[in-house]
Amino acid sequence: MTKKLLLDVDPGIDDALAILMALGNDDVEVVGLTTVMGNTTIENTTNNALALLEFVDRTDIPVAEGAGRPFADELVMAEYVHGPGGVPETVREALPDPSTDPIDQHAADFILEQAEKYGDDLTIAAVGPQTNVALAMAKDPTLPDTVADIYQMGGALKTTGNITPQASFNFYVDAAAAARVVQDGWPTVVGLDVTEPAHLPPEAQKRFRGRGSLGDVIADILEYKAQGPDGTVAEGGSITSDAVVLAGFLGNPLTYEDAYVEIDTTDGPSNGATVYDEHGVYEKQPNCTVALDVDIERCREVIMSNLEKLLPEGDA
Repeated sequence: MTKKLLLDVDPGIDDALAILMALGNDDVEVVGLTTVMGNTTIENTTNNALALLEFVDRTDIPVAEGAGRPFADELVMAEYVHGPGGVPETVREALPDPSTDPIDQHAADFILEQAEKYGDDLTIAAVGPQTNVALAMAKDPTLPDTVADIYQMGGALKTTGNITPQASFNFYVDAAAAARVVQDGWPTVVGLDVTEPAHLPPEAQKRFRGRGSLGDVIADILEYKAQGPDGTVAEGGSITSDAVVLAGFLGNPLTYEDAYVEIDTTDGPSNGATVYDEHGVYEKQPNCTVALDVDIERCREVIMSNLEKLLPEGDA
């Protein structure tokens, strides 16, 4: 049975890999993309989503533009990680100018429409800041009970953050939204504890380089993600966090447990931090499912094999 998937994204090159993985899997139907600010502005994330779909000839997939700023805080972006406008220059040059526009519907309303249409056949994967999903839940609190699952890319449960010592980027950017989804949505939280160890090694680039225009774009993304802020090559390879979330959905390389979690919204030095009650100190019932371990080799193979499915047959 084909899985229905709605991707809430802020492309961003991690998001691009996640989108491509979903499009490459024959058992998944992507019912739409919803865009949110985060890695870059909402205008850029929407344009990048449209351009990527056009690049792979999938303009049949609707794109709904969503929140352009967090609930309460000033917008913090990650162009220093993803490149100006959300993608590095080599990828920007390869992608076409989109000939399509986003649909005339806000992302939150589109999420609710798709949830009503597909019910528990639908999974939502929110791999950017959680603003759109939180807005949808505010409009209809039954959303989490209607769909099969809500995946979140965010959190640092037993490890350090990647934008502050305590917080992951996606939760820090809109801590209030992340808190709402965690408190009321029973999401599947896939955070830095599992996404960073499952980085793709430098050899992964060679698996795609020279395999057509799409293969070269994937290789360019992996090469860019293997660079540190100063342009030097990172020792571990390419951290592609959003792709790990999709690997969890597509191939089950992650180990989960139910847990009670809160998101710090106090606006202090731990704002956006994931408070994971590992030892049951709060004596509260679990409110989400958290990924705590990863089969690294299995995860890498799920990511790369699903990306390869979009490449021309025999182009290896």
